[in-house]
This record gives sequence, C-alpha cells and structure tokens, in this order.
Amino acid sequence: MTRLARRAALVVATTLTAGTLAACSSGSDGSMSGMDHDKTPMSTSDTSTAADGRQGDIMFAQMMIPHHEQAITMADLALDPSAKASRQVHDFAKDIKDAQDPEIQTMEGWLKDWDAPTPSSSGMDHGSGMMTQDEMSKLESATGAKFDKQWLTLMIKHHQGAVTMAEQVLTTTEDNAVKRTAKSIVKAQKAEIKAMQREL
Repeated sequence: MTRLARRAALVVATTLTAGTLAACSSGSDGSMSGMDHDKTPMSTSDTSTAADGRQGDIMFAQMMIPHHEQAITMADLALDPSAKASRQVHDFAKDIKDAQDPEIQTMEGWLKDWDAPTPSSSGMDHGSGMMTQDEMSKLESATGAKFDKQWLTLMIKHHQGAVTMAEQVLTTTEDNAVKRTAKSIVKAQKAEIKAMQREL
C-alpha cells in the first residue's frame, strides 16, 4: 500500500467554494446560545443578518476541516522517511500538523454545537488551494530534492487558499471564537508562506 493510499481516508473536500462565504458583514450578536432575553428583541433585519453570519461560520468550518485534513496528509508524506525530505521541509510539516490537528477538533466542535453537518467527501472539488488527486500522486512518488520542491510549491498554494477563506469569514462572522481562529490562521499561514517561499 502506498503512502498516499494509507492516508487517503484523511483527504476529503467539499463542493463549497470560498465565494459562498460572502454574506452581510454587519449585525448584532450572531451566537446561538446564552442570549439575554431581557434585552429588546432583535429586528427582523438584525435577525436575518445574524443568521447569515452564522451560516458563514458553518460554511467556513465545513470548508476548512477538509482543507486542514489534506494539509495534514501532505505533512505526513513529508514526515515519512521514504520521502527523504530535507530537515527544513520536515520541520515545516511537523509545525503544520501540530497547529492544524487541534484546529480541526475545534471546528468539529463548533459544527456539533451548531447542529450542522460535518463535511463529506461526496461531490468534492479542488478549490481554495486544494490539491488534485494527480498532484498528490506525483508528490507521493517524489523523493529528495524533487519532493521538497513539489511539497513547498503545493503547500504554499494550499496555505494561500486557507488565508483567503479565513479572511473572508472575518467579513461576515459575529462569533468571537471564529474570529480568533480565523485571525490565527491568517497570521500563522502568512508567516509560513513567506518562510516556504524563502526556502524555495
């Protein structure tokens, strides 16, 4: 069984695209629980805006989970000794895996709290920087310097897609937890993009 096949179960995607996250960018509290019922009820317009913001949060999590899962699959390839990756690529891969595993768990928790479905692999596409099966297959078969170059090039593209999604949800969300996670993704992955570009 190839390295890619061993990790194929992790690679899922979604038909949602980053553009579907564009929604109303202003409104009142978008949280679904812990509301203060003594306050004046929200207007129909405010309620609609809050609902749009939560829908954007859901889409963000549903897109980012499979996106992170694919990044972890790519990291696992780099960490496999048979890839003969450089120490620099190995370190990038470890950092990515350490950061994104907990973020996946956090976002899965959000979806559970919001009674929203988790992403499925049906009807997958390859938007938002996601790697195609062909690109993953070529990466899986590469070793040494060739692997390093392909891995860095693909991961930069992958990170750029994640940054776009995170920046988009920041224009719609009213949820502080979503804001913190999105800002963390933007900051960390922009820094990693610069570092990987220097390595190339």
